[in-house]
Amino acid sequence: MLNFSKAILCAVVLAKYAAAAPAGVSSSVASSATAPVSIAPSSAFASASSAVSSAFASPSSSSADNVLRHTSSTAPSTTSSAAPEWETVAPASDDPNGILWTEGSTSDPEGIRGSLGATVIGPQNVPIALQNPDLLAPPTTDSGSVQNAKWPFALSHNRLQTGGWARQQNVDVMPIAKSMAGVNMRLEPGAIRELHWHKTAEWSYVIKGSVQVTAINSDGQNYLGTAVRTYPALPAQEVRSQSPEHIKSAGDLWYFPPGIPHSLQATDDDPDGTEFLLVFDDGAFSEDATFLLTDWLAHVPKEVLAKNFKVNISAFDHIPSQQLYIFPSAAPPDNAKPVDDPQGQVPSPFIFHLSQVNATQLDGGSVKVVDSTTFTVSTAIAVAEVTVEPGAMRELHWHPTQDEWAYYLEGEGRVTLFAAESNARTFNYQAGDVGFVPASFGHYVENIGNTTLKFLEIFNTDRYQDISLQQWLALTPPDLVKAHLGLDDETIAHLSKTKYTVVGAA
Repeated sequence: MLNFSKAILCAVVLAKYAAAAPAGVSSSVASSATAPVSIAPSSAFASASSAVSSAFASPSSSSADNVLRHTSSTAPSTTSSAAPEWETVAPASDDPNGILWTEGSTSDPEGIRGSLGATVIGPQNVPIALQNPDLLAPPTTDSGSVQNAKWPFALSHNRLQTGGWARQQNVDVMPIAKSMAGVNMRLEPGAIRELHWHKTAEWSYVIKGSVQVTAINSDGQNYLGTAVRTYPALPAQEVRSQSPEHIKSAGDLWYFPPGIPHSLQATDDDPDGTEFLLVFDDGAFSEDATFLLTDWLAHVPKEVLAKNFKVNISAFDHIPSQQLYIFPSAAPPDNAKPVDDPQGQVPSPFIFHLSQVNATQLDGGSVKVVDSTTFTVSTAIAVAEVTVEPGAMRELHWHPTQDEWAYYLEGEGRVTLFAAESNARTFNYQAGDVGFVPASFGHYVENIGNTTLKFLEIFNTDRYQDISLQQWLALTPPDLVKAHLGLDDETIAHLSKTKYTVVGAA
């Protein structure tokens, strides 16, 4: 009885399938797409009716098995004879999408690209439009929506103090940058960013001048070092063997783990003092929310201070009533040494002399990478210092798990962020701008100016990582690449199996 029921069920399914099949569909896979074998619906019904009659007339296992055997013998459909996907989908447009103007252009920018758009007939801020051609007249490859990923420090509110200033970028002004924030700080010779600490890690790149830093760790081991002033480049191993208080070089780094108390003071090596970039591993960080020595002691009863330090209360007659933050002072001596410490010095220096390390020279630029493998104390921030010559570009790539916070030091750059789901947006950057690329967003950095483009790629991680699009394709079976993109054998053979990092001008 079970086999009999199976026969009926299969026959009915077969009849339904045959009836639904459109004209031109074969009962078996055609050997050629140009010569299909047709089955008329009436023939299909006749065959199905015959099968049902046969099953009722002879409800034996052999009859049912014949029906089952007939339906299961149909070969599965395949795509072996189908045209490649790249032949059936419209090819990407060849519309030109180059830079329409640059910051130094003399004509007024217009919202026109090719046959799209129209002139601007209302008021416009021409200097800003000149700096952002790909926002006013975006390339046709841009699509969908991507959050703003550019912030010029020039638009940040500046906190002015006697002896210097500070301005910041955080999620308040660039919401996409949730993982990191930055501060641009300036100190005149001798000026001090007072003794303080943060809940976050602090990483810094010296832009100009020279800075003396001091700190202690939780074991009471102290540190004093100076970051800056240019010296001839040395191999990395020689740099790490030098004591920090004896080497000064422009572009040096420092790093303080969360909660480590420290100070920053401009030397008089440069008559202008110093300027530097600070990066913190929290996009909501605020420079105004740090823990300051003077602010704390102004809010502790003097009786408690006297008891804590075991001195007379009069010793605190001159402590400030409010925070100093940045204030003027005499410049530190060139031969400054750390205070004698019975606990000894910190095991790993808080300064790394990046400018003393030779860059890796590339076709079209250079790169220096510093992470915890070379700057051991820097466990939360890694950096790549990249230069790109005119006409060259930082190759198409992405960073697997970490956001990129970028700072542009020199030149003009163009970046398109690919955010998946057909979302892409192009931004333009100049010196002093902050950029941001969320983890795994595909992107490139193109030099669109006539001078060297120099920028920092900064990551909230202990190890630098990136994935090159070209290397990925070169190390993938060629037939797979060809099936996706329709590239010919010559192009696939040309793909580089090693990272370019920077691609030279054609």
